[in-house]
Order: sequence, then structure tokens, then C-alpha cells
Amino acid sequence: MYAKRSGDPAIEQLLEVIMKLQSIEECYDFFEDLTTPKELQALSQRLEVAKMLLNGSTYMEIEAETGASTAIISRVKRILHYGNGSYRLMLGRLEQQQQ
Repeated sequence: MYAKRSGDPAIEQLLEVIMKLQSIEECYDFFEDLTTPKELQALSQRLEVAKMLLNGSTYMEIEAETGASTAIISRVKRILHYGNGSYRLMLGRLEQQQQ
């Protein structure tokens, strides 16, 4: 359970700050200060796994290309099926922006 669901003001503050980032450069700077390189890589890896799953890639293809474990791939796949739909929404917006 997260921010508005749990009422945790610290999580809500973090999400509000993220929404205020105005450029890729600001995002790089903020996340470099906020996370370790490994944490940021893990987040970006999950997004890439979601993208590949949505594009029909197999576990073996995803593992080979991203280095993600089958446990991570399985978790992301479960979220794609039973989560809030945010991976699809954000990847769809990104795709529209790139066209």
C-alpha cells in the first residue's frame, strides 16, 4: 500500500516532488542524489521487462537482453496482469510522445 492508500506523508511528498521534475537533466540529478546506481538500474530494468513482455518477448529473450532474473520477470508479468495498469499507461504515453 502506498501514499494516498496508506496516508504516509513522506511517500506522498516524494511522489509530489517527482511530479515537479521538469527535464531529463533534473530527473538524472534528482535520482542520482536519491538512489544508488544499482537501485536506479533495477527500476529501469523492470520498466524494460514490462515493455518486452507487452511486446511478446519470451522469458529467455528478456533475461538475455536485460539480465533480469526469472523472478523479476515473473513479478513484472504478474503486475501487468493484476496491477493498477500503470506500466501500460506510462509505456503507452512514452510511445505516443516518441511518434
